[in-house]
Amino acid sequence: MAVLRKYSSFIKLEHTLFSLPLIFAGAFLANGQWPSLRVTLLIIVAATGARVTAMTLNRIIDRDIDRRNPRTSKRHLPSGEMKLWEAWLVVVLGTGAYYLAAWRLNPVCFNLASIPLAGFALYPFFKRLTRWTHLGLGLVWSFVPVAGFLAVKPSSDGIWPVIVLSIFSVFWLAGFDIIYATQDETFDRENNVKSLPAAWGADKALKLAAVFHGLAFVALAVLYSGWFSGAFTVMLLGLIGLMLIFEQKLSRHVDVAFFKINAALGFVVLLFVLSGLKGV
Repeated sequence: MAVLRKYSSFIKLEHTLFSLPLIFAGAFLANGQWPSLRVTLLIIVAATGARVTAMTLNRIIDRDIDRRNPRTSKRHLPSGEMKLWEAWLVVVLGTGAYYLAAWRLNPVCFNLASIPLAGFALYPFFKRLTRWTHLGLGLVWSFVPVAGFLAVKPSSDGIWPVIVLSIFSVFWLAGFDIIYATQDETFDRENNVKSLPAAWGADKALKLAAVFHGLAFVALAVLYSGWFSGAFTVMLLGLIGLMLIFEQKLSRHVDVAFFKINAALGFVVLLFVLSGLKGV
């Protein structure tokens, strides 16, 4: 049980809650209905495998930075609670599950599976190269709804609403990644870790995060005006706008703004997509 708790704490499966709603929103947009049980399960396996691989690679590549940062020094690798070979084993298992699920979904998913995985592997280096690392992560995140769409429909036919949802994903993720980065503003500046809070200061960076979240809301409004209908869907769009505002208001309380609000917001976006296509 101690070993299971260690690995469960390390891979943080609960963070998959950020991506699953967008994946299934993309899958639903493929043909206007929920995917079959088989496809649903394969999507969950693929999403979980990709998320575990991405997070573990991030921890491996950043382990020396994490060791110097008081906020992260007690993480599994810098503290010595987990060996490096154990982390690489997690990468192998997560990657294997991801590719196996992609293969079982369809040939297009399998052939394109390496693209998002490469993005996940490159992301930790963004913070070594540019203060705009948050937008880089957002661009990687834009693969998420497209992956759900291709899992159901392995073609580009009817993909435009998913592209708009991907644009939402870019700015939503970039905005809340800036909020997360404010925790390490001083450390990042002193250790040449690049982020907008380190470069500009938290106050100015958070103003840009608010702009990004405004653009994310605009993307959903475009999605509604172009493909959706229904009064309930409009209400959900308004709720999403309020949640993004509250996220900005509570940006100094990172645990609430980053984790709790965003985990809930993803599922509201999924409900927005489900109700919009049905015209509720």
